Amino acid sequence: MDDLVTERLVLHPMSVAEAERVVVGEPGDGDLWASGYPAPGDVEGAAHFLEHCAGTGDPQPFGNYEIRRRSDGLAIGGLGFNRPPDEEGTVPIGYGLIPEVRGQGYASEALRGLLEFARDLGIRTVIGDADLDNLASQRVMAAVGMERTGADEQVVYFRIEWPEL
Repeated sequence: MDDLVTERLVLHPMSVAEAERVVVGEPGDGDLWASGYPAPGDVEGAAHFLEHCAGTGDPQPFGNYEIRRRSDGLAIGGLGFNRPPDEEGTVPIGYGLIPEVRGQGYASEALRGLLEFARDLGIRTVIGDADLDNLASQRVMAAVGMERTGADEQVVYFRIEWPEL
């Protein structure tokens, strides 16, 4: 599968071998990791991806993507689909960046690129959530057009729909 390219980023679909390296925290030849990558969320996402691959096969294009800066090729975070779409065409997403690059618009740019890709694939609904105290993540989802749909004691829920698909 090809990389997804945005103005400043490359969203690189992870292979099993790349995900295994992220889980153990050891880059291989050719891996360019920024300081602080992989963060705990990247490790968790890569482990979940590997579990899915082991259980039902590689879910790409509905798997994990490494977020890389185009300017230097460094991996600065990850995002992806938490599972393939369900019968109604709904898919959940997640994302995260290393602390040193937050606040520069990378999360919004990466998520916007992933949402455009999802829509191009015929996905009807994308859902996401953020911890109640994670205002930055809530702002990211709102900035890319996702609507807040509710909250509980711990989490705020978001979604974007393309009913015409």
